[in-house]
Amino acid sequence: MNTQPIHKILWHLAGCVTGLAMVAANPAQAADGGIAGGPTASYSIAFSNSYAGSDFRKVMVSNWQAMALQAQKDGLIREAPVVSANNSASEQAAHIQDMIVKGVNAIVILAASDTALNGVIRDACNAGIVVVVMASLVTEQCVYTVDYNWSAMGRVEMDYIAERLKGNGTLLEIRGIAGDATDKNISDGIRKAASDYPGLRFAKTVYGNWTASVARKEVALALLSLPNIDAVATQGGDGYGAAMAFKAAGRPLPIIVMGNRQDELALWKQERDANGYETVSVSASPSVSQVGFWVAQQILAGKQVPKFVEVPLVRIDAKDLDAWLATMPVGGAANPFYSQASVAAMIDAAINNTVSPAPLPEVTKQ
Repeated sequence: MNTQPIHKILWHLAGCVTGLAMVAANPAQAADGGIAGGPTASYSIAFSNSYAGSDFRKVMVSNWQAMALQAQKDGLIREAPVVSANNSASEQAAHIQDMIVKGVNAIVILAASDTALNGVIRDACNAGIVVVVMASLVTEQCVYTVDYNWSAMGRVEMDYIAERLKGNGTLLEIRGIAGDATDKNISDGIRKAASDYPGLRFAKTVYGNWTASVARKEVALALLSLPNIDAVATQGGDGYGAAMAFKAAGRPLPIIVMGNRQDELALWKQERDANGYETVSVSASPSVSQVGFWVAQQILAGKQVPKFVEVPLVRIDAKDLDAWLATMPVGGAANPFYSQASVAAMIDAAINNTVSPAPLPEVTKQ
């Protein structure tokens, strides 16, 4: 599906809203709600990405670059360079230090470590640079954080599994990257939610590194010694690989919570059409980079922004499967479009402690 017309329409609508906000209010007034219109055309917002080795991360970087290009055309920023490390905290720290030396105005960081970047982040804050940590965590207190409620993801998974299994069953958990803070938060959320259902038992935990190939290998090895598995709790990017491992082992597909990737949703649709297979899909989205970008831009424009801005998880139920899948190219993921206006509304929701609207299947072109 070609989403370019939708993309252009959304951009023009966002631009109209921006113009109205700038006419109706000065920057200080706009900071109290809606889009802040303070001048940011001369500012540089850099993106430090911990790695770009997965399809999800590649789409995330592409989203950032497309958003930055349009923002430049609209006179909202001067530049928005992106630099990716090779999943190395020391390499990423060097990139951030270089950004400080170059005098950028804001840095959006997807962190490789929750502690190893603290020193260079503190240097950036002390230099007057706005630092936004996105879809990851650091322990340095000077940053703004844009992230998901990972406990809520675990709750979605376990409530769905418990309902389907009537509270009793044997489970496999696929985690992400060992030692990663987000991996721990998702797993903790899964285990906390599972504690409400004493009839659910985890037979084994494996690490799938959020990729189909690793998940397939690790699940295949685990199945050699596992009893019947009723459901698989996941973290995103691992559902397709898990399904392939079960098929290769000649086992029936259990309930596998999918992670919004195109290969996962295509498999779900195939199995649904063939034999009525049912599941749910929930995950972050690569367009979170758009949220990080606009949060940084709005801070620079004078908007009041809390230290934590929650991004809604993207949940796909059976009734929405076809609509979401139609938006995704091969290798893509659920990728809702976040305009300047929608992120300003997300910030206001965080300030007012209200819930942001759930993302719809209108997407950024992948």
